Amino acid sequence: MTMSHRPVIVPYRDSWAREFATLSKYLRGVLGPRAQRIEHIGSTAVPGLAAKDVIDVQISMAAWDPVVHDSLAALGFRAIAQITCDHVPPGAPDSADEWRKWFFVEPLGNRRTNLHVRQAGRLNARYALLFRDYLKAHPRVADAYAELKRRLSASLAVPDDYADVKDPAVDLIYLAAEQWASSTGAWHPSNEEHHDH
Repeated sequence: MTMSHRPVIVPYRDSWAREFATLSKYLRGVLGPRAQRIEHIGSTAVPGLAAKDVIDVQISMAAWDPVVHDSLAALGFRAIAQITCDHVPPGAPDSADEWRKWFFVEPLGNRRTNLHVRQAGRLNARYALLFRDYLKAHPRVADAYAELKRRLSASLAVPDDYADVKDPAVDLIYLAAEQWASSTGAWHPSNEEHHDH
């Protein structure tokens, strides 16, 4: 049984983008074209946003490919078997195919990393990219989100509830992001900037 630990929210670090770039290049070298895209997601991907010191990476595949799973495991990334999908935001289709994922954490002894392996074009892959890009485009929303995370990490009676308590707030931002994307027409997942190289 693992002990509860309180999430630690730290100020934004310029090193996060560089660490992602190094990891992306490494993963691309192993996965090749089996990974359609390898992208920096989550709070560490938003310049200026306070976050847990954990690099979140989205690996998008055209279809579920067991070679990708086995290749990541061979690198030492540890699959968290009980995590098989993302939570479904209010009003979204709850089709299992749209929210399915494989989830890995870093090899033992390496810097903290979460790998989210999703199918390209599915709603959960879109959610991660749109959420990130909306926060980049709306710094005041990002500041409010950072404050929420700081308060949750400091005051939750059960630290392991951090993600579950935060999810509804993330959904509020995501729903606003969807409205922003549809009303401006300025966002599309294929034109976002952070493709790996």
